[in-house]
Amino acid sequence: MAPIIEVRNLSKQYRLGHSVRHEETAREIIMQALRTPFQKEKTKRAASDDYFWALNDLNFQVAEGEIVGIIGRNGAGKSTLLKILSRITDPSAGEVVLRGRMASLLEVGTGFHPELTGRENIFLNGALLGMRHAEIKAKFDEIVAFAEVEKFLDTPVKHYSSGMYVRLAFAVAAHLEPEVLVVDEVLAVGDMAFQKKCLGKMSDVSKSGRTVLFVSHNMAAVENLCQRGLLLEHGKLVFDGDVKSAVGQYLVSAAKGKSADGNQIDLQDAQGRNPRFEALLRRVELFTDDDIPVLAGVTIGSRLKLKIHFELPRETENFNIGIGFNNMYGQRVLTLHSSFEPERALEPHVGAQTFVCDVPSLTLVPGEYSTFMWLDIGGVKADAVEEAVRISVLDCDYYGTGRVPWNGTFVLPHRWELQPATMASYAGEWRS
Repeated sequence: MAPIIEVRNLSKQYRLGHSVRHEETAREIIMQALRTPFQKEKTKRAASDDYFWALNDLNFQVAEGEIVGIIGRNGAGKSTLLKILSRITDPSAGEVVLRGRMASLLEVGTGFHPELTGRENIFLNGALLGMRHAEIKAKFDEIVAFAEVEKFLDTPVKHYSSGMYVRLAFAVAAHLEPEVLVVDEVLAVGDMAFQKKCLGKMSDVSKSGRTVLFVSHNMAAVENLCQRGLLLEHGKLVFDGDVKSAVGQYLVSAAKGKSADGNQIDLQDAQGRNPRFEALLRRVELFTDDDIPVLAGVTIGSRLKLKIHFELPRETENFNIGIGFNNMYGQRVLTLHSSFEPERALEPHVGAQTFVCDVPSLTLVPGEYSTFMWLDIGGVKADAVEEAVRISVLDCDYYGTGRVPWNGTFVLPHRWELQPATMASYAGEWRS
C-alpha cells in the first residue's frame, strides 16, 4: 500500500529581514527593476547568509495509521514543515504527496471565521474538509460535548477565550474524520484535564486507522502517544526511528547545545527566543552557597541564586521576570516569578537592570532541568527564551541516611516517629 504522506527532497528558504511573500505583484516587479541599477553596490555586499534554509532536503514517508511525533528545538523547522504539509505555504524545492484528507490544528482558531458563531464555524470547517452537511450534523453533538462550549455555541468566536478557541478547534479537527490529523504545540493553551482528553482522542484517532502528526515540547506526551519520532535540527532530519530513541537523542542534543562561559550564560543570541521578541533578556549568572559560581551543577537542597541582566526600553514600574523549571520531559515542575516577592518596592526604572532571584534551598530531585525565562512589561510578554539555562541537580545524602532520593519531583524535610499501639486503638479496631 502506498504511504499516505511522501516527502521528497523538501526544502524551504526564507530571506532574513524581509517579510515572506508567496508571489509578487506586477507593480512590485516593475519597481524592483527600476531600483536595480541603483542597488549594485548593495547587491555586491549581499551575501548568502542573507538567506537561511528553514528546511533542507527532507525525505521521509508516513504510512496510514501511524502516529508520528515531530520534535526539535525552537527554530528546527517543525512548524514550517507542518505548514507545508497543510498547504499553508509552498516549498522552495521538493514536493509533498498527500493521499488523504487532512485537518490541521497549527494555531488557535485555525480556519475559524471570527464573526461567525461556534455553531456556524463547525459547519464551515466541515465544509472546508469536504464533508457533506449530513455528515457534520451526525457528529455535531459529539463535537460540542467534547469542546465543553455548549453555553457559548451561538456566540461569535471572536468573543471566545483562547482556551475555548482551542477546545472547539481541536474537537472539530478530531471528530470530522480526516485521514490525517496534524496537531502543533497549540494544545499547550488548554488546561491539564483537556490536554489529557485531547491525547486520548488522538490515540483513538490513530487506532481507527487514521494518521496523526504531533509536534510538542512535552516529551512525556510524545513518548506516550507516538510510536515513531522525527528529530529535526537546523532544518535537517537527523533521526527517524522509534520514539524512545528519538526523544533520547533530542535530550542529549539539547544538553550539548548549551554553551556557557563558566557560570554566565549569554541570552542575547539565544536560539530559544521567538523572532518576534526584541532581545531584552541579556545575561544570566548562576551562584550557589556563599556566592560560589555554579559550574557543574548544584546538590539537592543547595542555594541557587540567579542574577538576570535585562533591559527596559522605556520607563516603567510594571515589569516582572519569570523562570519556569521544566524536567527532561518538558513538564513544568516549578515556577519562580518576581511578582511573588512581597517586599518589592514598585518604582519607575529604565535601561539596564539586574534582578536577583534567590532560592535558599532548591529541593528538586536529581536530574537535568531546563528553564523557560521571560520578561513582562506592562503585563505583556516583552521577551522570552526557551531553554535559557540548563541546571543539573546532583545527588547527595539530603536526609543524612546514606540513601539518595530517587523518585518524585521534590524532596521535603520530614520526620517519622514510631509510636507504640495503645489499647484504645485496638478497641477502635474491634468495634469497627
